[in-house]
Amino acid sequence: MRVALFITCLADQFFAESGVHAVKLLRSLGVEVEFPARQTCCGQPAYNAGYWNEARSMAEHTLDVFQDAEYVVLPSGSCTTMLRAFYPELFRERSSKFKQAEDLAGRTFELAEFIVKVLGVTKLGDGLRGRKVAYHHGCHALRELGIKQEPLALLANAGAELVDWPASQECCGFGGLFSVKLPEVSLSMADQKISTLPRADYLTSALAGCLLHLSGRMQNHRVGLETTSPYGLSEVRPLASLLWQAVEGAA
Repeated sequence: MRVALFITCLADQFFAESGVHAVKLLRSLGVEVEFPARQTCCGQPAYNAGYWNEARSMAEHTLDVFQDAEYVVLPSGSCTTMLRAFYPELFRERSSKFKQAEDLAGRTFELAEFIVKVLGVTKLGDGLRGRKVAYHHGCHALRELGIKQEPLALLANAGAELVDWPASQECCGFGGLFSVKLPEVSLSMADQKISTLPRADYLTSALAGCLLHLSGRMQNHRVGLETTSPYGLSEVRPLASLLWQAVEGAA
């Protein structure tokens, strides 16, 4: 089985290790991983801002780059949503590109979703045994793609204790351009969310933007990523990295 990894902009710039860990994780599961060097931004910022012509230009490039991939896997629920849900919308009035966009959408998966639904794997190892994990359900992954149980199952089966967090499904306030256009509202939403965090060893999510936003506010409030955190948090880590830890740290 061959997978083309789409690393995404935020993961590349702020959580580069998550891309490395995604590759190691997939290869450990017997998957052949390719990294098309011509990949660029998926176009979501332009799409969300209403610049659909510019978004189409980037989308057309992406369609070309991944046209021969058996599967396209992303360690990001947000960019997965762009390819799977919004690309067909961009090209709905353009028949040839619409068919190409629909074809790509059918081959595109978020990392945890791919592992569970395509590979049929629900246990990676027990490298998270004894660790308490708080999971943030990013809006795109949860509401657009319906991804909820897949990451939770992989974490729990790796020995992690998923702590009860009543706000786990609440929006963190990032929302890409939303955080730029309405910063006061965005920051208030993030502050409210982190104020409800239970004691945990890790805060994780499949959305890099959400983790960037939440970790920034935690640092701003001196809710450190150290063990001195009043919420007991020791580290904010992308889901791909925790899933690789499940394998690498297995007994």
